[in-house]
Amino acid sequence: MADSKKAKQNHEEENPFEEMIKRLDVAAKIMKLDSEVYEIMKKPSKLVYCSMPVKMDNGKTKVFEGFRVVHSTALGPSKGGVRYSTYVNENEVMALAAWMTFKCAVADIPYGGAKGGITCDPSTMSKGELERLTRAYTNAMVDVFGVDKDIPAPDMNTGPQEMAWIVDEYSKLKGGFTPGVVTGKPIHLGGSLGRSEATGRGVMTATMEAMAKMGLNPAKCRAAVQGFGNVGSITAKHYEAKGLKIVAISDHTAAFYNPDGIDIDKAIKYRNSNKGVIKGFKGGKLISNEELLTLNVDVLAPCAMENQITDENAAKIKAKLIVEGANGPTTDEADHILSKKGTVVIPDILANGGGVTVSYFEWGQNRSGLYMTEDEVNTKADHWMKQAFHNVWNTSVKHKTTMRIAAYIYALGKIELGIKSRGHY
Repeated sequence: MADSKKAKQNHEEENPFEEMIKRLDVAAKIMKLDSEVYEIMKKPSKLVYCSMPVKMDNGKTKVFEGFRVVHSTALGPSKGGVRYSTYVNENEVMALAAWMTFKCAVADIPYGGAKGGITCDPSTMSKGELERLTRAYTNAMVDVFGVDKDIPAPDMNTGPQEMAWIVDEYSKLKGGFTPGVVTGKPIHLGGSLGRSEATGRGVMTATMEAMAKMGLNPAKCRAAVQGFGNVGSITAKHYEAKGLKIVAISDHTAAFYNPDGIDIDKAIKYRNSNKGVIKGFKGGKLISNEELLTLNVDVLAPCAMENQITDENAAKIKAKLIVEGANGPTTDEADHILSKKGTVVIPDILANGGGVTVSYFEWGQNRSGLYMTEDEVNTKADHWMKQAFHNVWNTSVKHKTTMRIAAYIYALGKIELGIKSRGHY
């Protein structure tokens, strides 16, 4: 469809790593970041490329490209997801790894940042093909991954099943069951209760804190959610539970608008019975993804892909509050436009930190052998998200800057201490 083609075009035209550097530059100048630390943060500490021949179901061998980027280990072992997408490339993975570094620091988690990806279209592959590809990737990265080195997790088009394959392959290669090498695993293999909803729940928590600061009553507000995968659908579900009226939802196949409110439970059930997409949903009027972004709503939650809010559509956005469930959905040029309009943007490295927070809990549970209840996980994660929000909000007030730049300033302050105290060659 036209929307997905435009999304791909935006994705290819914008270099997400350059977008990250632009924000880093602004924050570094405001806080007077040490020049040596700045140079270290501009480049990933490790970039691993692999070529993986995989036998397909038709008997032919197809060669896939894979990446793993470790951006920083200044504050602890690197942490970051693995995504399967036709969009995956070196610049994207580098940017995502850097964002993970900042996200972990904002959340006060003792991790550095990393990211991985395989260039493929999982929607065209069988379960057997995906398993062989995942095991090949694990084999290629066996010396990069490690419980105290680099800990992968689910990301776009990956989930508990892929993590289970990684755990199994890694454990075979290392000669012992090692559940702590990944997070986002199935519960029966050491996964944490509450993990599947953690990112969306964190987006909701950040939204509620921001609305309270802005004097917005959820029961009197309308919201639009772009993206209806795990993050978007869970965000919408929690928004609805808090009293927000969800008037628009979308995924890469379709977008729907209903001024009376969309029944999120029905939308999730329809998606789950319709090959994971909402195309054909009858709960609203069909619109475009571009229209969704510019609807007359109070809250906009972009939970899809990078570079969705650009200088081409930022001026048309009517939402008072944007909460980024996705990584890098807003370009630097769009940020300037939104800031001048007075739109409050809760940045990705703060808003979607709920996932990595509960991943940290999972990792700790795997290491200790002591497991928490879902209520304990949710209560603890909510507390950490609220604390992170207020740390960034206070930094924003102190430096009279946007929440995004404030998040970078807060994160860089912690990372600078880690780099200086550890030293380097």
